[in-house]
Amino acid sequence: MRGCPVRCAYCQNNAILSGRDLRDINEIIEMIKGSRMVVSGVIFSGGEPTMQKDALLELSKASKDLGLLVGVQTNGIYPDTLDALIKGHLVDRIALDIKARWARYNNLLGGNYVKNVQKSLSFCKEAHEKGILPEFQVVITLFRGYEDEVPYIAADAGDVDLVLQQGVTGEVKPLGEDNLKIIANELERSVKIRTREGGEIVYEGDRSRRASRKR
Repeated sequence: MRGCPVRCAYCQNNAILSGRDLRDINEIIEMIKGSRMVVSGVIFSGGEPTMQKDALLELSKASKDLGLLVGVQTNGIYPDTLDALIKGHLVDRIALDIKARWARYNNLLGGNYVKNVQKSLSFCKEAHEKGILPEFQVVITLFRGYEDEVPYIAADAGDVDLVLQQGVTGEVKPLGEDNLKIIANELERSVKIRTREGGEIVYEGDRSRRASRKR
């Protein structure tokens, strides 16, 4: 879905952060109907899909009515939209992209967003704990030089699924799977690691390292 007030330099969908390409809701619903024989769910992303609250709610309801699961990929700056999706039982999975520790957030994103993202994290964690939101994950897109952000974000994420995602730009060599495993070892918990080369894996950490720390 087009539009996003945040301008992350690494956004893979940079071309749809702005501009207009309006489509009738029914046209999109018909596209979803045409795919339902070969898919089990629909993922709404952007841009920032929660920026278009009414459209997202309508499309999510239509998808659920078709018997499909619904997922949303979001930066969390529109917590009211996420709250409405959750309360309406219109979403099965939310992936919340947290970009930095709270102290750096507004400066990094160029706007006053931190309180909204904190609300989104709180809403999603509570709904997940209550079983209202079946799947919830916090995603950290990582670049070289930002490895020290991970422990802060992981602490706020708590026990929910944590994804260390390889960040890719044309200017900096991306962190590889082995690099992300080293970062994950410091957390001493299970994480998901996502790279272009290896796809997504579940990494349980260096067991020998954990054992030595317990002695």
